[in-house]
Amino acid sequence: MDALIELNEVSKRYDNDGAFAVEDVSLRVAAGESVAVMGPSGSGKSTLLNLIAGLDRPTAGTVTVAGQRIDSLSETSLAKYRRQRVGMIFQFFNLLDDLTVADNVLLPAQLAGVSRADAKRRADELLDRLKISQYKQAYPARLSGGERQRVAIARALVNSPELLLADEPTGALDTSTGEEIGELLRELNQAGQSMIMVTHNADLAVRYARRTIQIVDGRLAEGLLGDDELAEGRLADGRHAERRLAGGRHADGRHADRQLADGGLGAGIGTDATARGSGAHSAKWQS
Repeated sequence: MDALIELNEVSKRYDNDGAFAVEDVSLRVAAGESVAVMGPSGSGKSTLLNLIAGLDRPTAGTVTVAGQRIDSLSETSLAKYRRQRVGMIFQFFNLLDDLTVADNVLLPAQLAGVSRADAKRRADELLDRLKISQYKQAYPARLSGGERQRVAIARALVNSPELLLADEPTGALDTSTGEEIGELLRELNQAGQSMIMVTHNADLAVRYARRTIQIVDGRLAEGLLGDDELAEGRLADGRHAERRLAGGRHADGRHADRQLADGGLGAGIGTDATARGSGAHSAKWQS
């Protein structure tokens, strides 16, 4: 099966003389796969996700998604790539508190230039499918954690991305709600959605992903979880190194400024949101 994602000898470090956050990683993910990435804190899991999302550029190696070399794209082209091909889900939801549930879900489509009628039709379909249509006019603060994560999933899917990236999607939820979200992600994958999920939860990885890989000290290691074989190009016996991320980054390696530039959503909106300014929330829809 052709690879949707292919990383070839990818390394990333944030300081020229610093330790590698990700080192010499080669990985292939087929279209329609659901892959869980596990590893201890600071091992490079979220950096790996950011490289695939185009939020970080590799220091060395190549990152190809759907046949496109994203590591060599301009910032404008990366923004377009995230809008069209990637949906992102984060541990703490990243919803905009001053927008209703419906408006949170619609915003990525608005910024992508989708007509209001088409976007609303897609949003209504997702909210019904995720069983939260009754909250369309509610604000995120009035929802439970599980309900907010369902809203975040709907927002990530509104532009029908080829790839869904989930960074600790159940990390802020109780066990029962986490299982509900895990089951929902599995159902999405069974319907054909390609997915990579970062998690500390071994049970979540085994039950809801088709394949599990392990990253230790920035290197891929032998995986013991999941039903399928480990990705081609796996590496073992990574060496230990402390990770110190550059200033202005979150602890998980995400760029704080890029998050804001993408509308603060983590939904693959793209850097041109900044140019639209604070009026992005009220920008007119195309007819």
